[in-house]
Amino acid sequence: MFDFQLFLDAVFGWPLAEGALLTVALSLAVMAVSMVTAMGTASLATSPRRLLRWSVVGYVWLLRGTPALLVLLFIWNGLPQLSPLFRAGWFSPFLAAFIALTLIQVAYLTEILRSAFAAVGPGQREAGAALGLHRGQIFVLITLPQAMRIALPALMSEFITLLKTTSLATVISLKELMTVTQYAIATSFRFMEWYGAALVYYLVMVSILTAIQMRTEALFARGRR
Repeated sequence: MFDFQLFLDAVFGWPLAEGALLTVALSLAVMAVSMVTAMGTASLATSPRRLLRWSVVGYVWLLRGTPALLVLLFIWNGLPQLSPLFRAGWFSPFLAAFIALTLIQVAYLTEILRSAFAAVGPGQREAGAALGLHRGQIFVLITLPQAMRIALPALMSEFITLLKTTSLATVISLKELMTVTQYAIATSFRFMEWYGAALVYYLVMVSILTAIQMRTEALFARGRR
């Protein structure tokens, strides 16, 4: 029988809430660093220098073709084997998950931003140059705002995917939402109640992100039909 009281205790209890907060913190940290890095790699992806361009293409090909679980295990188990530096106490599961997921997200965001930058017509940049703006000002004032409006739906979808991908970090014992759920099940053997409670948390987080996406898209669409 489904224990509804246990389900409510799990939903409103602190253990799952703490795991959800760690999930959100990891997702935000990964997305923030990945966005900044991907803006640079997306620009290099269209560089006239062949070596830079193909280096970015190779990186994107490698990380998009590698399963996230394999990257997590390589960072957590492989790096300490390669260097004693990563055997110290500072190399925590959170840091390992942050590094692994950031490497993956940069690859995906690079492609999203590259296509968004390419969608901004060259006439826009030429007009900025005619007004006397230098390349940095053209990028910040003209290219970036238009590209972000184009890329926003894909970026938010990628963030939602990232939020759910953090559940893979349970294999390296990061105490995020799914790990806490697994620990609770191991001590109570109540699967449906705890999995149901975890589902509620994921649905709430994704719903909030979807609402933010809709609001942000409305703000970016002001002045446009």
